[in-house]
Amino acid sequence: MGKKIFSGVQPTGNLHLGNYLGAIKNFVNLNEDEKNSCIFCVVDLHAITVNQDPKKLRDNTRETVATFLASGINSKKSIIFNQSQVSAHSEAAWILSCTARMGWLNRMTQFKEKAGKNKEKVSSGLYTYPNLMAADILLYLADLVPVGDDQKQHLELTRDIAQKFNNDYSEFGGKDFFPIPEPLIFEESSRVMSLRDGTKKMSKSETSSMTRIELRDENDLIIKKISKAKTDPFPIPESIGELDNRPEVKNLLNIFSSLGEEPILNILNNYSGKQFSDLKNDLSDLLINRLSPIRQELIKIDNDEGFLREVLNDGAIKAKEKSEKNIKEIKKIIGLG
Repeated sequence: MGKKIFSGVQPTGNLHLGNYLGAIKNFVNLNEDEKNSCIFCVVDLHAITVNQDPKKLRDNTRETVATFLASGINSKKSIIFNQSQVSAHSEAAWILSCTARMGWLNRMTQFKEKAGKNKEKVSSGLYTYPNLMAADILLYLADLVPVGDDQKQHLELTRDIAQKFNNDYSEFGGKDFFPIPEPLIFEESSRVMSLRDGTKKMSKSETSSMTRIELRDENDLIIKKISKAKTDPFPIPESIGELDNRPEVKNLLNIFSSLGEEPILNILNNYSGKQFSDLKNDLSDLLINRLSPIRQELIKIDNDEGFLREVLNDGAIKAKEKSEKNIKEIKKIIGLG
């Protein structure tokens, strides 16, 4: 039996190799499995927990959807939509906020990290946004949720909310209403680090664009960035164990492994003892081979705004059909219907 898979992606714009290998490439594979039913949601309501430039937010939302499509996600097979266009998300978030407990939210480490010392000045939305994330997932009765390390705790909260709702309303038709979603965690090689510091994740927030490969980078720029990527003065090692204290080398090999869908050990066997320039030249060729079709498709979509609007409208209609059916049942269970 197929699985219902839900994933929410924040609209950050200028998506990079880390976004592609860490999430989007895996989404494409999930989308291609005929047994799966996939929903990909651009979570713009989550984005406004911090101040946003309205124009940039709209542009970033379209850019994220365009990247999904350019990377190979089929909008006819999967649902791709914009969260704010489906009002059931906000409605479910309020209902499930009344199920969630304050103590659960107080344990969320990501809020503490993002708020820092100014937690009294940040928006209340930043504090309660795990409830909205739970609503996003549970609204579609999802079985599996792709998550990174930074979202594992939020999925645990979602599971707690689902279980409490089912228990609280077990006598009123709520028993086992929500499936308890499981995390879908991808392999370690899909975790991409900065090209200048192998201990930090590749990020758009880094000042220098030389720290990352952006999906719109031209071929010459990809070659330049990889050639200047930090390594170390030692030869390429023979064993995986030797990579533990060589984060920049490990990062380049992980990228090679994930892009080429080949075990790291095979790559080490091919390049052990060789110059880093050999590895970097071949990695650049592989990146260009994989990313240039995506860049070309992004340019094509840029020139066809009607197509993007059609995809989002169609996705919103499909998402509304599913979510409105479930929110109606949720309200009936708790006595609002």
